[in-house]
This record gives sequence, C-alpha cells and structure tokens, in this order.
Amino acid sequence: MFDVIVIGGGPAGGSAALFASKAGKKTLVIDGNQSVTKRAWLDNHYGVNGISGPDLVEAGKEQARKFGTEWIVDTVTSIETESAAHIVRTETGQSFEATHIVLATGMSVQLAEQVGVNVISGTEPRIKNIIQVDQEGRTNINGIWAAGTVAGVSMHTIITAGDGAKVAINIISELNGSRYVDHDVLKQQ
Repeated sequence: MFDVIVIGGGPAGGSAALFASKAGKKTLVIDGNQSVTKRAWLDNHYGVNGISGPDLVEAGKEQARKFGTEWIVDTVTSIETESAAHIVRTETGQSFEATHIVLATGMSVQLAEQVGVNVISGTEPRIKNIIQVDQEGRTNINGIWAAGTVAGVSMHTIITAGDGAKVAINIISELNGSRYVDHDVLKQQ
C-alpha cells in the first residue's frame, strides 16, 4: 500500500513524487513515458542555464528516487475506488493501492474522464480540456488530485513542477494532520 501514487513522470509528477517521498511518504510514480518535456529544450527553467527536456526529466527522476520514490514505466488503464483506497491497474497487469492519487498526465484527460473525474474546457493554447481542481489540487473524487498542465496551469516546466510540489505539500499536510513545510538548511562547512 502506497501513500501516494503519481501517474505521469514529467516535471509536475516528478516534483510531486520528490516532495512526497522526501516527507517520508511511500510513493510510486507510474510513468507512461509520454511527457512532452522529453521533446523540449529549456532556456527558461530558473537555476538551469539551458537543459534538454530528457535531461531535466531524468534529473528529477533520480532526485525523487534518492528519497525513496519507486518509479516504473507502464501505462495506467484504470483506477478503482474502494473505501478510502484507490486501486491502480496497468497495461502490464500490475495493480497498486494508495490512499492518494496524483494525476499528472500532461495534456491527456482520458484517464480522468474514464474514472469520473470532472473535466472542463482548457484555457491554454492547444489544451482542449483540463481536470477541474480546487486551489489545493483536489478533484471531485476524494483522494484523487491533479497537478500540472492537466490541472490547468501553464505548460512551462518551471510552473508545472511548482504545481506538482504544491499538490504534494497539500497531500502531505492532509496525511500529517498539520501544515507541512520542507525547508532544508545550508550545512556549515
């Protein structure tokens, strides 16, 4: 049983996983390997002086794994809700259970529509539909959240990564029963 399963391993999903696993939450990313970031060159990601999308995604993946995130490449075919748990099934026949799911599926709302998550018209260019979320990233189904482009934020990687972090902090806060803050302090030499 996982605390958090993130569906999608781009900047939003990877960032959500990083924050969740760093906070000690058992976290799994199921990445369908479809991130549009993997086709990008980035000169506008703060703190990075030019990086390829594949390199950014790989760096984020390794950072999340450093804190315990499990990461698999597979395609989610369904999500079933039973009591307070969600069961995620994949194309390869695997199934995983979690109390919280983060949909970070980029431009695709197909899975969200399939499981009954509310979808509305998008506002970004070339984004037809998005998942309807509240300010914290919650959808209409308890325990299912959305982050990144699919949740209506700009496609820019810096923004989707920040949105993934925001949603993870809200999930961690809910799991902990108090507001979670993650601030590391520079170690003295």
